Amino acid sequence: MIPRQLALRNFLSYREANLNFDGLQVACVSGPNGAGKSSLLEAIGWAIWGQSRTVAEDDVVHLGALETQVNFTFEHQQQIYRVVRSRRRNQGASLEFQVQTEQGFRPLTQRGIRATQQLIIQTLRLDYETFVNSAYLRQGRADEFMLKRPSERKQILADLLKLGQYDDLTEKAKERTREAKAQTSVLETSLIALEEQVDQRSAIAQDAKALEDRLITLQNEHDQDQQLLSHLQQQRQQRHHVIQAQVLLQQQIVHVTADQKRLRDEQQKLKQHIQDLEQVVAQTEAIESGLAKLRSLEAKDEALSGKFQQQQTLQQQRDHLYQSHQVQAQALHSRLQQRQHDLASLDKQLSELRPILEKEPQTEKAALALVSARDRLKALDQLQLQVSPLRQRQQILQRQLDQTQATLAARLSALNHSELQLQAQQAQQPQLQRAVLEVGHTLETLTAKRAYQEQVREKGIERRHFMERLQAEQRSYEVQLGQIDQKLQLLNQPDAPCPVCDRPLYQHNWETVLEKHHQEQEDLQRQIWVIREQLAVSEREIQVLRQEYRELEEALAHYGDVLEQRGHLMAKLNSSESVAKQLQSVAEERSHLERCLRERSYAQEVQAELLQIEKQLIQLAYDERDHALARGQVDRLRWAEIRQAEIRQAAQKTAQLSAKRPEFVQEMANLEAEIAAQARSETVQKMLDLDAQLTALGYSLEEHQQTRIQFKAAQRWALRFQKLEQARQEKPPLEAQLESVIQKLQKVEQQHVSLTNQAEELAEQIKAYPDCQSDIEQVQSRMNDRQQQREQILSQKGALQQQLSHLEQVQAQLTQQRQTLHQTQRSLRVHHELAIAFGRNGLQALLIEHILPQLEAETNHILGRLSAHQLHVRFVTQRAGRSRQSKLIDTLDIVIADAQGTRPYETYSGGEAFRVNFAIRLALARLLAQRSGTPLQMLIIDEGFGTQDREGCDRLVGAINAIAADFACILAVTHIPHFREAFDTRIDVLKTPDGSQLTISV
Repeated sequence: MIPRQLALRNFLSYREANLNFDGLQVACVSGPNGAGKSSLLEAIGWAIWGQSRTVAEDDVVHLGALETQVNFTFEHQQQIYRVVRSRRRNQGASLEFQVQTEQGFRPLTQRGIRATQQLIIQTLRLDYETFVNSAYLRQGRADEFMLKRPSERKQILADLLKLGQYDDLTEKAKERTREAKAQTSVLETSLIALEEQVDQRSAIAQDAKALEDRLITLQNEHDQDQQLLSHLQQQRQQRHHVIQAQVLLQQQIVHVTADQKRLRDEQQKLKQHIQDLEQVVAQTEAIESGLAKLRSLEAKDEALSGKFQQQQTLQQQRDHLYQSHQVQAQALHSRLQQRQHDLASLDKQLSELRPILEKEPQTEKAALALVSARDRLKALDQLQLQVSPLRQRQQILQRQLDQTQATLAARLSALNHSELQLQAQQAQQPQLQRAVLEVGHTLETLTAKRAYQEQVREKGIERRHFMERLQAEQRSYEVQLGQIDQKLQLLNQPDAPCPVCDRPLYQHNWETVLEKHHQEQEDLQRQIWVIREQLAVSEREIQVLRQEYRELEEALAHYGDVLEQRGHLMAKLNSSESVAKQLQSVAEERSHLERCLRERSYAQEVQAELLQIEKQLIQLAYDERDHALARGQVDRLRWAEIRQAEIRQAAQKTAQLSAKRPEFVQEMANLEAEIAAQARSETVQKMLDLDAQLTALGYSLEEHQQTRIQFKAAQRWALRFQKLEQARQEKPPLEAQLESVIQKLQKVEQQHVSLTNQAEELAEQIKAYPDCQSDIEQVQSRMNDRQQQREQILSQKGALQQQLSHLEQVQAQLTQQRQTLHQTQRSLRVHHELAIAFGRNGLQALLIEHILPQLEAETNHILGRLSAHQLHVRFVTQRAGRSRQSKLIDTLDIVIADAQGTRPYETYSGGEAFRVNFAIRLALARLLAQRSGTPLQMLIIDEGFGTQDREGCDRLVGAINAIAADFACILAVTHIPHFREAFDTRIDVLKTPDGSQLTISV
């Protein structure tokens, strides 16, 4: 990645800034502390990966601005790309990815920021962590690697090299190893059970043959009983036919008897009806006399009705005149009464308004008190607005807490019930449990020995691998010892040059180098001696482990028999073990729930929030009683506000009423004169003429009513006349019907006698057919018993056939599980080896040991440039223990040597330590970039150079210029003036009121 253009808008300390990287191969970014130097470099990482040193995402937006945007153009693999990332405060971000073509920039943006970000990482083949650990040397992290303990440096190096994926692979391999072990154990147990089932196949086949023979015998006996049953059922059928005929005949006799009784009843009713009609015909003379009287009263009623109509017409005319006169008079009297009432009401209102006007001083005083009370109520209302959400939340939380408690209590009750049921089930097989327990103890002992045998075997393999590693280290030390012997021979020659840098040696330098090589020779010889001692001890340990392995092999000879016995018992105890596990699980859960309910250790977040709300409520000190009192005081004083309005209205109304009173008095005098003139009008004279005509008509209402009463009483003769006519018409048909009923009754009596004789004949026939029901029941009982036996045998036969079919499936399953067991055992061995290979002492250690020589060479190459080849670094991965018998200890020591020899890191000055840190850090960066598959074309050095003197700064600048050919762009950040002047190209950053500003000087 080679930068081309960077444009910032409202990013951190920048408002508007543009930086063109053309011609900037090696440049210094300088400026005072806090000017925005690091922010300029952070913009590159934020634009590409969306990550920065800020805690919150919105913190990258310039203070006071709403939106930020970074536009970064760069070259990668001879192709120009552009990334535009923006973010709006409190809303979200957007990301665009483009590539340059002949027609301009073409968008590569995917659907969604995450997909676009993944495309950028795939294009660069570089993630953010690798970037900050390789191309971006961030401030304050130069000595991070050196300050760690030797035991932690390997872990840091593993993290930088991203070897954590091998830890994940190790865990996955171990997990699959455990799964394979468990599956192997299950398959072995299952195979034993399947083999036992297959062995039962021959016995089951013999039992099925015996059941088939028994079925043939039962079928023959069933056929014989079936023939006997058919004969008995035929006899029963003949008897049944005769009995049915007898029952039918009895039903006919009952029916004829019922007809006989019905006809006799009908004969009696007809005779009674004819007698009633003869009585009506005998009253013919009285009925005709009453009918003549009815017609006379009807004529009289019609004459009186005519006079009534004339009287009603005259009365309606008089009523109409009277009503008209009364309406006029009532209108005048109503108007007079209304004015009288209005005058009285006016005087009453004036008297009622006087007390209201007299209360004006008291009302003004109460209004002032109302204003004060409302101010107090407003303050309490505002306080209530703060308290109400808290109390509502408090109630919600309390309900949640109560619901949680109720749920836990209900679950506890259910668990208690389940525990009682499981305990009852568990108590059913104590003997079987004791037997399983005894076999289990024996098997645990043997399993422990078997596991210990495996540990012994693994320890033997580990010892052999350890001896091979010691032998390899011994050969390496012997080679190093030979090289030191050659160097000592060279040093012993006159005017011998330095064997390392091939420079001439002075006397004191020659003695120092000679002493150093003698010391290294002694160290190597001591280490070779320690390795030989460890090899001898390891050989003795292997012999002891072999003997112990053979003894364990003899002790485990009966392991298979015990395992087979446990398989038989476990097959019987599966349900019991399931109950025990469930009971244990229920007891643990019940204990946990009881502890939670007792200690109230449930819904901790809810309780904490509830406690916080209670504290806030106490701080607000809101009291509903005070609020209610204030509200009540406002309600009590609100009458003053109403009373003020009433007083204003009363004053206005008093003035209006006083002006209306004289008008009412004058109008009342005019109405009284009109009433006196109406008593002498023409309508009154017409009413007197109509009264005279009504008297001359002579209509009597009492006479008319008496006539109507007599007419209604005489109307019964008309009804009786109708009954007489009906009786004369009905009598002849009834007499004919009576004669017909008498004839039918005679026929029914003759039929009854005939049916009785036939019933006696059928009774004689039934005696000729005996009842064979008991014999039929005996035969059916035998057949039913035989059928039950047959069904039982068929069920047993089907079960046996099912078992045979199942055993065929078991045979196939046995073959399949044997193959599965073989594959599982192979998987177990493979994943066990993979777990060792991916472990810390396997592939990871090899990778680190493989990378350390490259890191050491690269570090010394850079450090030689920085220190004029006065400092040298060596990485040591193993060292001997304190005692002679102890094995080598894995470590990662960093040995630093200068012209005076090897010294601890802490004894070097700040400038020297910084050069070592810088060299190691830069070497790590280059290695990480190489491992990521991306050439490191850009380098950003944001380190503190304050520990360097002018000569040290010159060396650092010289080193940076020396490695400049390896990079397309190098940016060094500093605030030191003389370090800044050492660079030809500078990017000055200055903080202004309008944000940080950039200036490029060459």
